[in-house]
Amino acid sequence: MERTEAWDSCFYPETINEAGYGTLKNKLGERDPLALRSIEYGYTSIRERELLSGSAKVDHTYGADHLRAIHHHLFQDIYDWAGEFRTINMGKNAADFANIENGDLDQTLKEVQRAAGQVHWADLNAEQFAMSSAALFSFVNHAHPFREGNGRTSKIFMEHVAEQSNFTLDFSQVDRDLWNATSEASRPKPERPYLDPLPLVKRVRPCDQRTRRRAGERIGRRSP
Repeated sequence: MERTEAWDSCFYPETINEAGYGTLKNKLGERDPLALRSIEYGYTSIRERELLSGSAKVDHTYGADHLRAIHHHLFQDIYDWAGEFRTINMGKNAADFANIENGDLDQTLKEVQRAAGQVHWADLNAEQFAMSSAALFSFVNHAHPFREGNGRTSKIFMEHVAEQSNFTLDFSQVDRDLWNATSEASRPKPERPYLDPLPLVKRVRPCDQRTRRRAGERIGRRSP
């Protein structure tokens, strides 16, 4: 990732390492990245349970505003910018996420709304649900609209979408590193400049809603 003044401004200056990463500025003033990560997951786990139990409400619009509302609720205790889209470009390994300067991020978020809205989720069987969920998630993942917390936000978003169907998603059944690698494989690359949701299809784990309710299990365990 190319370092810029805007990039460095996200971190406490004294914590930035040679690779250009440091501890994100936070409401707690915590400089230790490991301590911040632990505290962050503690707070967001509570907020996640509130969203999944329905005790905290966000409008299910299945688009950009929906993602912003989820992110704000999850990270409101940690970051001043909770619920705000990133203002810098980001990438991971060989692939960049949606570009903010050429309109790619805005367009990808429109595709999220379109992909969620064009599917009759209640009519899908398990295979169709896996295909549609993978296609939708590939757009959400490529958008990566937040500076931090995209994984946790996108998984709750996907569970909200799944509530319209006969299925839910059990991310605890997929190895975290495998899921992240598969998500990366779906993103555009120089040799394939378009999204490919097929790698994700094999990793989506649709579970019958009725079975999960009878088992009394909670969906959406800790996300990457």
